[in-house]
Amino acid sequence: MIYSRNRRLRVNESMRGLVRECSLSTDNFVMPIFVMEGENKEEAISSMPGIFRRSIDLTVKECKELFSLGVKAVNLYMKVSEHLKDNTGKEAWNKDGLMQNTIKAIKDAIPEMVIMPDVALDPYSIYGHDGIIENGKILNDATNEALARMSVSHAEAGADIVAPSDMMDGRVLAIREALEDSGFHDVGILSYAAKYASSFYGPFRSALDSAPKDDMEIPKDKKTYQMDFHNSREALNEVFKDVEEGADIIMIKPGLPYLDIVAKVREAIDLPIAVYNVSGEYAMLKAAAQNGWLDNDKAIIESLTCFKRAGADMIFTYAAKEAAILLNR
Repeated sequence: MIYSRNRRLRVNESMRGLVRECSLSTDNFVMPIFVMEGENKEEAISSMPGIFRRSIDLTVKECKELFSLGVKAVNLYMKVSEHLKDNTGKEAWNKDGLMQNTIKAIKDAIPEMVIMPDVALDPYSIYGHDGIIENGKILNDATNEALARMSVSHAEAGADIVAPSDMMDGRVLAIREALEDSGFHDVGILSYAAKYASSFYGPFRSALDSAPKDDMEIPKDKKTYQMDFHNSREALNEVFKDVEEGADIIMIKPGLPYLDIVAKVREAIDLPIAVYNVSGEYAMLKAAAQNGWLDNDKAIIESLTCFKRAGADMIFTYAAKEAAILLNR
């Protein structure tokens, strides 16, 4: 005789919903946005179906639609013109730069939208690296100074949270001190604390033309500052340091192949955790769906729910708009 039957709690959707351990909401989503120069311009990104680079005016229009769907946070990336790139990143803190004007335009149109600009030098670098290069090496401390100036510039434009994605040592502290010294006590820091040197970033880098350049005199990849994908204990070390330095939110990147890291960090800290459902993950799902190998809608909701189950509080995903439409139905 069987007295304990787990299937009793699975008999129908009402029962399954009653005992469900986690749920997905549009409140959990952050939509990455690609911005380009110009007016009334939109360019499709071939490796990420449904994702576009847009000029500021069309970006604002898209953000209004996202907000109406319940997606209340965006993560901004700029497609920087080649003539503005150098080895200092100085365009990143230009008060009249593309990023700064984009932040102002979104905040003016949708004051309650949470704006999280990316803080890293690779879109502004002639080398495609996240840091300043000297004698073939990425300089840590000089890069931190640039990132701090960049963060203050974003705060001046109206950013709610700055999101350093570079993986330099000590940059959270440098940014926090710069924000405090400039009076931006309420601007948060979302730190990419455990960002791995991953092969899943390819479509993103093509969208911004931010991949490391093929130059024998500079590192050919980002493995000297981004984490080794073989390691997990190292992630906790990175997270603890960023928490001590003043991070408000901790990011794990990539997402689906790193759910074990999300779960470990969730057990170790009480701060909010973000996870990035990166471009390669999105592109794989879309390619499979287009070939009829899986159900697009079901796979999106299932994969995003898995992030919540692992312990993430917020999800950066290119599927945010699509998922919001599905959830609103």
